Amino acid sequence: MDLISYGRQHIDEDDVQAVVNCLRSSALTQGPLVSQFEQAVADYVGARYAVAVSSGTAGLHLAALAAGVGPANALLTSPITFVATANAALYAGGAPIFADVDADTVNISLAAIEAKLAKHPEIRVISPVHFSGLPCDMVAIKRIADGAGAVIVEDAAHALGSRYADGSAVGNCKYSLMTVFSFHPVKSITTGEGGLITTNDEQTYRKLLRLRSHGINKEADTYLLPENAQTDGVPNPWYYEMQELGFHYRITDIQCALGLSQLKKLDAFVARRRALVKRYDATFAGSHLIRPAQTAGRDHSAHHLYPVRINFAAAGTTRAVFMGELRRRGVITQVHYIPVTMQPFYQRLGCVSADYSQVNAYYAEALSLPLYVDLTDAQQDSVIALLLELLG
Repeated sequence: MDLISYGRQHIDEDDVQAVVNCLRSSALTQGPLVSQFEQAVADYVGARYAVAVSSGTAGLHLAALAAGVGPANALLTSPITFVATANAALYAGGAPIFADVDADTVNISLAAIEAKLAKHPEIRVISPVHFSGLPCDMVAIKRIADGAGAVIVEDAAHALGSRYADGSAVGNCKYSLMTVFSFHPVKSITTGEGGLITTNDEQTYRKLLRLRSHGINKEADTYLLPENAQTDGVPNPWYYEMQELGFHYRITDIQCALGLSQLKKLDAFVARRRALVKRYDATFAGSHLIRPAQTAGRDHSAHHLYPVRINFAAAGTTRAVFMGELRRRGVITQVHYIPVTMQPFYQRLGCVSADYSQVNAYYAEALSLPLYVDLTDAQQDSVIALLLELLG
């Protein structure tokens, strides 16, 4: 059976040829395509700097470190995210703190942010998650963060190709110190695995470069021991300095060859996703059993996912049974996400899932339907017909 998945990458012959060309070149790892890809993404979103890394998780980790998260402070985020967003705080030695979500957007609640900041002055970083590609209200979040002396690191793993309310591209960092993207296969574009951080701050950019590659610096103008960098006034061409503890989070030229090819198609990818979303939205309008989890900003979201809320009890079923029947008939769905606050590890850290009423209400009804560039209208019609049949 040709299964219809909840998400899938689009790879064409241009992508294949781009990778083949790289394989036939002299550079496979840290060659010219890495910087070309970084510049192309920075240009696309309108940011000054970009640092490509091995995964979105690596990007979140480095961003937390570069933003100053450490043992004395905390990072505030949403429980409706992949665990990597919160884990980044722990990787950096800090503490994760969670705020409830807004019922209509499933993005972090502004009122909940303010309440957490009032209770936790140790919050150093706010990391809003643009869930499924829908941008958070960054104007308001920046105002709140500025008032509390916190910095913002946007988790835009779902949101390459999304636009803020003012029409500018998510990732331009006009509202944040850094923005982190993911290029996992089901995201807006893919590099296989990979991620990227954008920023407009030069000091932050240079720190990210060091942290990405073992804490090493090769820039002569910022050597800490310049006397070791030369012999009798002649620069030592082999010289480098490990200036802090870093990591091996480098991306490869092979991955960036694919990323550069994919980026050329990003606008077309987003347009197709939006068209599919409009078809779903029109079908479910007025239903008392199934409804889109997000209704605002439909033309601003890159629509990484199509999450719906289903009243399973009213439909006379459970989510597990419903998903199982869909799969048996060729349709794979998913749940995004099990709230981080429900994970055993985080409950051992003191999280109480009952404290997040909107998170729990969303999770009880959440289901992500198939949404990807190569999903045909006919396939989507089949998915819709099956959903309506099973919901009675």
